[in-house]
Amino acid sequence: MASRNAPGSWLPWLALSLVVFIADQFTKVLILGYYQLGDSTYVTSFFNIVRAHNTGAAFSFLASASGWQRWFFTAIGVLAAIFIIWMLRTHAGQKLFSFALALILGGAIGNVVDRLLHGYVVDFIQVHAGGWYFPAFNIADSAITVGAICLILDELLRVRRSK
Repeated sequence: MASRNAPGSWLPWLALSLVVFIADQFTKVLILGYYQLGDSTYVTSFFNIVRAHNTGAAFSFLASASGWQRWFFTAIGVLAAIFIIWMLRTHAGQKLFSFALALILGGAIGNVVDRLLHGYVVDFIQVHAGGWYFPAFNIADSAITVGAICLILDELLRVRRSK
């Protein structure tokens, strides 16, 4: 049986990150090109496309700060990307772990690029029900969320295997 830390190529994981990044940036370019800030398109009874700008972090945390948050969250994203790349190089053989990191990396870089280019993150996916609206998000946020869930699952499976 292969070791949990068995070496493997980390380049496929970087390729997955690149796919996430390209999908994220492509959809944001479409939104910026076809929607004005606040424009919305009804899609279903629970889903809209809307152009929103987030100067904060998740759920617009610190969005109303004076501007320092742009550079703070950019720095966190860059540091996270460097750490994730290092982790991918050293743990490429761990498929679920590396898959999770690759999704997070692609999403983090997508949002960092937004902050550098625009000063905010472009959000456009809006989920709602019964008058309640979840904060708008994007492909990068979705990839980061799925990656975080996969990290938790990987850890739960690791703990279970060690018993």
